[in-house]
Amino acid sequence: MNESSGATFWKAIDEVLARPVAVHTFAPDFERQHEVVTAARAASRLTDPRLTQVFDAADEDGVAYVVSEWVSGESLLDLLSAGPLEAERGAALVAEAAEAIAHAHEHGLAHLNLTPNRLMWTSGNTVKVLGVGVDAAILDIADSLTEEERAQADAEGLGRLLYAALTGHWPSPDDDCGLPEAPLDDDHYCTPRQVTAGVPGYLDTIASRILGLRKSVEPMDSPMEVAEALAEVPRPAPASVSTLPPSVELRSEPVDTIGRVPMPPMIHRPAPRRSPMLSRFVLTVVVLLAMVVVGVGAWTLGKSLGTEPAVPSAAPSATAEEGQAAGKPVEVKIAGATGFDPLGDGEERNELAALAIDGSATTDWHSETYGGPDFGRLKDGVGLLLDLGKETRLTQAVIDFGASGGTVELRTGASPEPDSLKTFLTRENVSGKVTFDLNGSSATRYLLVWFTELPPHNSGYRTMIRDVKLMGSKD
Repeated sequence: MNESSGATFWKAIDEVLARPVAVHTFAPDFERQHEVVTAARAASRLTDPRLTQVFDAADEDGVAYVVSEWVSGESLLDLLSAGPLEAERGAALVAEAAEAIAHAHEHGLAHLNLTPNRLMWTSGNTVKVLGVGVDAAILDIADSLTEEERAQADAEGLGRLLYAALTGHWPSPDDDCGLPEAPLDDDHYCTPRQVTAGVPGYLDTIASRILGLRKSVEPMDSPMEVAEALAEVPRPAPASVSTLPPSVELRSEPVDTIGRVPMPPMIHRPAPRRSPMLSRFVLTVVVLLAMVVVGVGAWTLGKSLGTEPAVPSAAPSATAEEGQAAGKPVEVKIAGATGFDPLGDGEERNELAALAIDGSATTDWHSETYGGPDFGRLKDGVGLLLDLGKETRLTQAVIDFGASGGTVELRTGASPEPDSLKTFLTRENVSGKVTFDLNGSSATRYLLVWFTELPPHNSGYRTMIRDVKLMGSKD
């Protein structure tokens, strides 16, 4: 119970429908009963299912109350008790909340108290935002702000929720929300990627923009802008209602009206089914084994009849020295590789870059996973930058993209600066092993494999390079 606010939040029973409900009641000396009831009635007209539904609100004969939906599940604070969430799962929760808050702002209501215990992941595997309109009225923080200030305040609240989901820390000293304060770097909060390794660059950029952690980029100042930035983050699928657990024991008890409410355990979705790709792989292996058995049988039969199958003789191959002397292309040794993201934080899975030039098709470099083929509208592309060690005239590039797909450009230049790298060719829908003809290109020190459109990957979009082989002419 929150004595200072004069409002008490109860879990109670709707005896008509036999269901749990949440009830706000107010002390006799609480002066904002009318404002809270008015805000609750306005919230009852909101239609976004991710906002808690208000069933009844009254202020009669000095008695005021608000009856709303009781939400069972885990709050973001609960989910963070074991540490930061998987980055895109956390971002998906905030994306849903941002769309719901944007809907509320379109109808003149704000939240203004977005803390980790107000964002819920329900027992039915859906998102709920608690307290829209009502929290602001109870705390008396809406009337003193303009519409633009309310929009900016909720955008920053969403940014703090995203930061918390990605790092497990809270980027504000003012809110006692149950999480440790985010670490500082030169009197400014560290970016999510500085706090937690592996945060995708595009999510780090979004959180930093909302909270103004990077002064070189334009901040976001409304929930709608946040919703649009997170629009293509892969979303969790809601579970069937039949999977909900039995109702908990119904009881009436006072709890903190703005604080954390104990919730029953979360229902986890079953493990995904085995991928069809695995089945196709097994089938391919079986077919190949059958072909081997048939071939061995034919050879054995031919030998038993006194003949042997003819084996084509291979023409003697020229040595490397003979090839060079004849002016034939020779393989170019790649000195190094870098995950290239000049439009973001400067690198793109750089720790995997060397795997694209190790000569093995079983390892790969791949990009971050994004919310859409256009990188969530955050940048124009990412790529793999290859350093040849010296100026080289390339004739051919053989690149194994796996089954990734997407649109790629090959760019060449004398320096790794983006302005120095010029596009030589473009190829759409690349997949598998692709041979690029580079005859006619100028001598270059760097070759950039630059992706401008990403293919689908699981529930998001990303690209990959398994192996690169370059050929060049001997100078």
